[in-house]
Amino acid sequence: MRRSSYLFTSESVSEGHPDKVCDRISDTVVDAYLAAEPEARVACETLATTNRVVIAGEVRGPDSITKDKVIQLARDAIKDIGYEQEGFHWEKAEIDVHLHAQSAHIAQGVDASGNKDEGAGDQGIMFGYACNETPELMPAPIYYAHKILENLTAARKAKTGDVGKLGPDSKSQVTVRYENGKPVGATQIVLSTQHLDESLTSEDVRAIVEPTIRETLPEGWISPQTVWHVNPTGKFVIGGPDGDTGLTGRKIIVDTYGGAAPHGGGAFSGKDPTKVDRSAAYAARYLAKNVVAAGLADRCTLQVAYAIGVAKPLSIYVDLHETGNVGEEQLEAVLMEVMDLSPRGIRTHLGLNRPIYARTSAYGHFGRKPDADGGFSWERTDLVDSLKAAFR
Repeated sequence: MRRSSYLFTSESVSEGHPDKVCDRISDTVVDAYLAAEPEARVACETLATTNRVVIAGEVRGPDSITKDKVIQLARDAIKDIGYEQEGFHWEKAEIDVHLHAQSAHIAQGVDASGNKDEGAGDQGIMFGYACNETPELMPAPIYYAHKILENLTAARKAKTGDVGKLGPDSKSQVTVRYENGKPVGATQIVLSTQHLDESLTSEDVRAIVEPTIRETLPEGWISPQTVWHVNPTGKFVIGGPDGDTGLTGRKIIVDTYGGAAPHGGGAFSGKDPTKVDRSAAYAARYLAKNVVAAGLADRCTLQVAYAIGVAKPLSIYVDLHETGNVGEEQLEAVLMEVMDLSPRGIRTHLGLNRPIYARTSAYGHFGRKPDADGGFSWERTDLVDSLKAAFR
């Protein structure tokens, strides 16, 4: 039986975190290839350190995406994030590009040919999750950890008051208290943020960020008993890749459910949607969210498994955590009927062959609003009617 009263903590990192800088660059490269050729293949990894960026990987796409274009895309991404500091500057950083042709052995397993449908780009397991803790059907700790940083970043870029004195690199952490299974308050709030003014103390930084944090969290969640840890180590002036080397794909729990649900282990950023690490995880979230939105359960965890070169998933597993109004085995069969879970079926259903990925690289891939151009299509709840009808 699940505990009804407990504490749970999740963390987030901003777009200026070294790993997120790399995710952003990698996804910007993915977008460039998909914009030029929707069926392009991209597996792009980025490393960033003091005034140096290395971009490497495998691609199959148009020759119009040149080395110089990739370098400019990286500079533009770094500039948009806000890095113009001595140790990491969008214009001065040395950028090396080592992208080469996709392996023919991988391509032969993935491409459709003859009577063979397109196969999965790799083996693996992917998880989706949804719960009714927030309107976006996300776990509350990770949702609000993201929102704190997203709101602070918007204020920083708008140069709103003293928030403009903050730098791009930051991390948040929220500990949420649950009573009777529902989130009711924040017991601990952690925020470490880079600041450009070296004279600022931890107390000064708290005075800058606290109003935004209070506006972000639900009313009544912050009490006199809430413990604050703002820049607990003191000054934080040297940040981003100058302070810590970044790599693509190192924040997979931040990208998903903050530890509230299982993770298959595969990263998302830098991968085109033939890679099921990305597309099947999106599909699993989409299905789990629609299950909860349809009122079939308060919580839903969904797992799918694939083998490289094989079109159909090897298995699908649903856990409603004793909150379901329907049978889990029957629901598994229904979900296989309402959505084609082959790699091409997922991409077609969710419209994934589009340049929509740079925006996913910070503040979570889930719990976001669907965009008019198809971004975050996996957050739609357009299967609700079909799911309800299947259980009438």
